[in-house]
Amino acid sequence: MKKSLLALCLTAAASAAFAHGCPGEMKAVDAKLTTAPKMSEDDMAKVKKLRADGEAAHKSGQHAESMKLLAEAKKMLGI
Repeated sequence: MKKSLLALCLTAAASAAFAHGCPGEMKAVDAKLTTAPKMSEDDMAKVKKLRADGEAAHKSGQHAESMKLLAEAKKMLGI
């Protein structure tokens, strides 16, 4: 019983950590976008879509997916 409770608490803590990480990742992408990075229009559109999809995933509680999408956007931006 104690192990199950511990696992549940650790899972909740990890979810909360991801939830707080998403806004920071979105801010990093937004900050880089304000500098008008040199990239093709297609790549810029993809980055903006990844950013929007990351925010949508965050708002729906899918924080791991949000972090994955935002990490891909950051990689394309070189951050």
